[in-house]
Amino acid sequence: MDDDRPDVLLTGLLFYDLVLTGLGGPPTPGEEIWTEGMGCGPGGIANLAVAAARFGLRTSLATVLGDDLYGAYCRDVLADQEGIDLSLSRTAGGWPTPVTVSLAYGRDRALVTHGQEPPYTQDALMADPPPARTALVHLEPEPRAWLAKAAANGTQVYADVGWDATGRWPRDLLDQLSLCHAFLPNEAEAMAYTRTGSASEALRALAELVPVAVVTRGGRGALAVDQTTGEYADVPALDIDVLDPTGAGDVFGASFVAASLGGWPLEERLRFAVLAAGLSVGHPGGALAAPGWYGVDRWWRSLTDTGPRRAYGFLADRLPADPGPPVTYPPVTPPAPRR
Repeated sequence: MDDDRPDVLLTGLLFYDLVLTGLGGPPTPGEEIWTEGMGCGPGGIANLAVAAARFGLRTSLATVLGDDLYGAYCRDVLADQEGIDLSLSRTAGGWPTPVTVSLAYGRDRALVTHGQEPPYTQDALMADPPPARTALVHLEPEPRAWLAKAAANGTQVYADVGWDATGRWPRDLLDQLSLCHAFLPNEAEAMAYTRTGSASEALRALAELVPVAVVTRGGRGALAVDQTTGEYADVPALDIDVLDPTGAGDVFGASFVAASLGGWPLEERLRFAVLAAGLSVGHPGGALAAPGWYGVDRWWRSLTDTGPRRAYGFLADRLPADPGPPVTYPPVTPPAPRR
């Protein structure tokens, strides 16, 4: 029997991102900096949605869009260009789509956002979440009611978490891992929440709470444990020039889910996610920087270095025969308003 459930279920806040790249450093008061590059496109939860859709996953997104130019543009990109199902999303009259300006320099960035609290909460959008193969979620201190409903539906939950600006890092947030199949924090977050002093110690602590634990380490790769198979993996990052790191963690998560749904061994899943995230940082913007099958296939076919070619040799059997058309990277200016 065909499984017509969405491959990935998502909900969260959508942004319109304007990304400026090529800065030598952050601006100082009274200073004007001319940048070498610019890109624009959907951001926030769209980073995960586009990254998943570009790997051929049926992606359902519940979000709020403003009835302004930015909201209309994001809807066009997500639904028409990327084929993402927005039937669970709502357009809010009189509410401005949040806009973020990202100033990218080196391996970091600074963000300035204009916006208001959305008129619909995640639980309102996902009051009765449809069954899905997986859900990619962002854990927050206050648990979302829809998450327990999704897990009860048989949806495998893959979760990450954000930086706690308060510095409290409440350990009871990890209680939500009882609903999750996998948890993918970065190194700093993992150590802070587990009260440990290294990525490996944090991984061991998290492996006691969730079947699949992953700790990402940015330019040093990632490590993971899969308790369901008894596998452990520790893979390095690729040596790739960073133009803009926005959304790289989201690309990692979506890529890991895509490989997991394919039933790949843990080391292959981890290498694939590290590769996809690495490819994304060579383009400005979050969502539209995702490489998809096309970007991974192009990288593999152009690879001449024997080391990476040996490490990623599994791609020869994993890449689809048709990786699809070239992906659309972020435009440097938004399109003209629709008439």
